Amino acid sequence: MSTSSYPLARERNLILAALILLAAAGWGVMLWQAAAMGGMPMGLTMGMSAPLFLATWIAMMVAMMFPTAAPMILTFARVSAGQRERGQVFVPTWIFVGAYLLVWTLFGVVAYTLAIGAQALAAATPGLAPQAARLGGVVLALTGLYQLSPLKWACLARCRSPLSWVLHAWRDGRVGAFRMGLEHGAYCLGCCWLLFVLLFPLGVMNVGAMAAITALIFAEKSLPRGYRIGQVAGLVLLAYGLAVVVQPALLPTAVSPGPSMPGDMAMPMPADGAMPAASPMPMPPAMPR
Repeated sequence: MSTSSYPLARERNLILAALILLAAAGWGVMLWQAAAMGGMPMGLTMGMSAPLFLATWIAMMVAMMFPTAAPMILTFARVSAGQRERGQVFVPTWIFVGAYLLVWTLFGVVAYTLAIGAQALAAATPGLAPQAARLGGVVLALTGLYQLSPLKWACLARCRSPLSWVLHAWRDGRVGAFRMGLEHGAYCLGCCWLLFVLLFPLGVMNVGAMAAITALIFAEKSLPRGYRIGQVAGLVLLAYGLAVVVQPALLPTAVSPGPSMPGDMAMPMPADGAMPAASPMPMPPAMPR
């Protein structure tokens, strides 16, 4: 190994280790939050205030998206470090990563706002709540269709070729790096946004669903057959969504009608509607005079 390549390799390893540690911390937060909720459905926003929801959302994005975005982040770091070796302007990688995460944070703000609106609409429309599971099935089916759409693959193409995209979209300076992070975040959002919307009908703190979505995004971006994997996932989601529309109980968050409370149960009546005769109350013994 040459003396010039050693610092580049060391910096790459440090950035990769930081991404892994941050992602692991994000997954730790998700597991803790899921355990704290105890698997109880608490609505689309899980009963959280906006700041708490946003903090949880950012931790979720770090956990799920940093592993899938690692090839792009490392490519940016390599090109930027190469410029420093040639005496050109060096830009820290965290600026690119921060702008990328900002895109997903803003998406979280939009998601929270829409979730609050949906909850208010459900509260004002009593007939809507029983159809929530079927609406979740519609979301699943729409996600499956989006997986097969040209827009999905146009955005995914930018994410599957890190070096080509970085060299094509490169802008010098900190402002340039920030704009690159925003641009890559926009392409990544266009590729994956409906997959994250799936967490609302499947359960926002459904760790199994989060792991499956993370694996799917990583496969789409990194594996040679990523396009085919995404198409198969789209067909599965479409079929599952249609099945949920027909049979809402197939959705994990579907709420089945609970058993009647004892106070609401009808008391058994005797035959012919006759009321039972009142039994005489025992009289106390007469007191001696």
